[in-house]
Amino acid sequence: MKTQFEINNAKSKVEWVGRKVTGAHNGTIDLKGGELQFNENILNGGRFVIDTRSIKILDITDPATNAQFAGHLASDDFFSSEQFPEASMEVVQVEPRENGSYHVNGDLTIKGITHPVGFDMQVNQTDNMVNASGKLTIDRTKYDIRFRSGNFFTNLGDNLIYNNFDLNFTLTAEA
Repeated sequence: MKTQFEINNAKSKVEWVGRKVTGAHNGTIDLKGGELQFNENILNGGRFVIDTRSIKILDITDPATNAQFAGHLASDDFFSSEQFPEASMEVVQVEPRENGSYHVNGDLTIKGITHPVGFDMQVNQTDNMVNASGKLTIDRTKYDIRFRSGNFFTNLGDNLIYNNFDLNFTLTAEA
C-alpha cells in the first residue's frame, strides 16, 4: 500500500550552521512544502522545498548587524534569494537500514544548480503521521556560492569561510 505524507511546515524545522576560521554562525530556514512517500510502510521517496528568503540568523543579537548579515546571505554572494527564492531536494534512492533508519540519496538544487547528496535519516511512522530527522552536509561551492572560499580566493586568513555547511532537519508529515 502506497501512502503519501504531506510536510507540515509549522511543525517542521530546518536549522543551518556555517563555519569560518574564527567560529560559526547558525540559524533557521523555512520549509515551503514537500512530502514523504511510503510503500508498505517503508520510505521510498520524497521531495522538500525550502524558502531561501526565510533565512534567519540566531547567533547575532544586534538588530542592525543581523539585518546586514541576512541581506548578505540573500545576495548573489550566497543564495541569490531574489532570483532563486526556492531550493529543493528530490529523493532519488532510499536504502532502508534497521530501526527506522535510512540512507537517502537525492538531488539537491540551490541557485538552479543540481548535485547529488547523500545523508542518513531517522523515521518514525504511525498510521497518519511521520516524524523524520537527519543532517545534510553541503559543499556550497558546488552551487556557485564561492564567497571567501579557500578554493577560489587566496590570502583570506581569518576571513576564510569553510565550504561545507550543515542543514539539521526535523520534519513532521501527515497523511
